[in-house]
Amino acid sequence: MTAASQSTTLALRGPDAGTARTALLFAVGLAVAGAAPFALYPVFVMKVLCFALFACAFNLLIGFAGLLSFGHAAFFGGAAYVTAHSVKVWGLPPEAGLLLGVLAGAFLGLIFGVIAIRRQGIYFAMITLALSQMVFFMALQMKFTGGEDGIQGVPRGVLFGIFDLTQPLTMYYAVLAVFVVGFALIWRTVHSPFGQVLKAIRENEPRAISLGYRTDRYKLVAFVLSASLAGLAGGTKALVFQLASLTDVQWQMSGEVVLMTLLGGMGTLFGPVVGAGLVVTLESYLAATSLPVPVVIGAIFVVCVLLFRRGIVGEILARLPGAR
Repeated sequence: MTAASQSTTLALRGPDAGTARTALLFAVGLAVAGAAPFALYPVFVMKVLCFALFACAFNLLIGFAGLLSFGHAAFFGGAAYVTAHSVKVWGLPPEAGLLLGVLAGAFLGLIFGVIAIRRQGIYFAMITLALSQMVFFMALQMKFTGGEDGIQGVPRGVLFGIFDLTQPLTMYYAVLAVFVVGFALIWRTVHSPFGQVLKAIRENEPRAISLGYRTDRYKLVAFVLSASLAGLAGGTKALVFQLASLTDVQWQMSGEVVLMTLLGGMGTLFGPVVGAGLVVTLESYLAATSLPVPVVIGAIFVVCVLLFRRGIVGEILARLPGAR
């Protein structure tokens, strides 16, 4: 039996080891996040949480299903526009706006997936990029998006008719709750039988097919789920910054989430969170200097790729006792 076959069989047997360690890290991280707004600027931490959820959603696709998408900005930005428009123009409450954003991300993900899922490798990535650019030009031309001005002055509203999101701390803990729900869904997906099949497809798709799994269906479901969570992140960001703009649907946004995932550690649960925190922190603090932000981040990325082939979290986990 080849090494690839052995890893595929292990992926089909059950969840990875280290669940207790993951739960402990999550509890510690949750405690730190709960205290963060008292030590840091709340809007900055909310931005980190939004992009962390976005990166985790992308990692579900590339890290556990082995599908590289260059079109995730379409789900992130498209949901931001839908949430912003529904809250500002239609007067819907924020929870309804977020739900519509998630549905918009899922709908776009279904369309993208049906078209691209039968291709692999660079062909799959290029199809998602092309479709994402189509969404960008639609956002540029359609009236409801506001064109180059975007949708500004989006009201945060009152969540469930109880929580006033105009209060910074209330908004922060609402964003934290959204992140926790999204992260928990990803964790449950990864450690479910469905998640184990995704890992098997990533490791050895022909063997998974020989075992009777309809891999295209599994990949399509994973794609739609990833797009839905990316939409949740985009809709949340639109409420935090009260803005939906073309920046959210540009191809650079797709590249940025790839960078976050690779820096933190592809295929790990906490890697995208660390990568998102690192990139957002660098962008925020370097913006006040005369240094070229993309060049600095690019140099850090090159160093990390050379020294940490598995990403920051991936290298740490690889050096822990008992790690595979």
